[in-house]
Amino acid sequence: MFSVAPQRVILFLDEKNVYQDARRAFFQKTDHHTRGQFLPIDLAELICSRTPYGVTEKRELREVRLYTGRPSASYQPKTYGAHMRQCRSWETAGVTVVHRPLRYQSPDGRPEQKGVDVALALDFVIMGIEGKYDIGIIFSTDTDLRPALEFIASRGCPAAEVACWWSDTSQKYLSISEAKVWSHRLPEEAYKSVCDYTDYNKT
Repeated sequence: MFSVAPQRVILFLDEKNVYQDARRAFFQKTDHHTRGQFLPIDLAELICSRTPYGVTEKRELREVRLYTGRPSASYQPKTYGAHMRQCRSWETAGVTVVHRPLRYQSPDGRPEQKGVDVALALDFVIMGIEGKYDIGIIFSTDTDLRPALEFIASRGCPAAEVACWWSDTSQKYLSISEAKVWSHRLPEEAYKSVCDYTDYNKT
């Protein structure tokens, strides 16, 4: 008898999208800003435990990569401080945090997240080509990520999967027409098991 090595899994998290989708799926707009926050490692382990139907191969979580926009210390010092405390919490837990600076050029002065989806898409494709994972899972509903998903899915190996929050009022998930991609649809009970209600403005 010989043992089969577990399939190596990397989870790619679009942080702002995951947070906002959680709020849309499970909360009201007026709920506290911490509602929607999550623990990336716990979330990744939960997803790894929910294997697609019919899959019997063991899975091993190799890395959690989180992509986020970074506020400016000059324009938003309080938000920057909270962001850095949250990033340190993620990194201490073992998360790889990839950040891009927010842009402050919109007419109303509101910050815009630019380049985060591009960074995620590039890493997803490059790491797939380099054989860094057997299963790459994108947690996002951003349709700008479809080309990267299509490219990896078309190769067949490594495998591509997606994840999203799921409720009666929120049933959006990333899909492509060229191939069947397994979607991990996580209900409110799953969110409650990985939520993080820490107010990083106060810590």
